[in-house]
Amino acid sequence: MYPEDKLLKRIEFLRQQMTEVATEKGFTHIDSIELSQELDLLLNHYDTMKQSRTD
Repeated sequence: MYPEDKLLKRIEFLRQQMTEVATEKGFTHIDSIELSQELDLLLNHYDTMKQSRTD
């Protein structure tokens, strides 16, 4: 599996987890926030990867 594929799988997993946690515990619960922050980091990393390929 390519690094990009692994990253996309992790992003999708975190999206699902964040949705479940936010629905159960609320959007402002620390667990939701931590998942959101990790997801943001991975999305930024993915975006950087895509930009570096097009430059």
